[in-house]
Amino acid sequence: MATIKKGDTVKVHYTGTIADGTVFDTSKEREPLEFTLGEGKLIPGFEKAVEGMDVGDSSKVTIPSDEAYGEKKDDMVIDVERSQIPPDIQPEVGQQLQIQQKDGGAIPVVITDVTEETVKLDANHPLAGEDLTFDIEVVEVVK
Repeated sequence: MATIKKGDTVKVHYTGTIADGTVFDTSKEREPLEFTLGEGKLIPGFEKAVEGMDVGDSSKVTIPSDEAYGEKKDDMVIDVERSQIPPDIQPEVGQQLQIQQKDGGAIPVVITDVTEETVKLDANHPLAGEDLTFDIEVVEVVK
């Protein structure tokens, strides 16, 4: 068997957890994840972990936040006047919203604080600042 290298398309099963053991994602109850190594569609640390493995190999790897979703950035957290929130939305901590950009794109945000005057919105990825642990099993190299 040849070891997996950049350019190979692979199928893997994985389970991702954060430091306290909470599972944030898994492929165990669905089809394995298929991707081409080196395309940059996955977090860099995950691709590094798969490179060099073989079909049938399993690995448990902890990926530091800087090779995952990065550190939390303070400039990605803003306070907006409550009057800027559409009247049909009752803001609650943990609620997910989207902010429309001038170019028409949307940015997902999470409400992290609500006061009578303001709503704090966080546009950081929910896993930013977290070291992630993955159990990875290589299922197939697609020919």
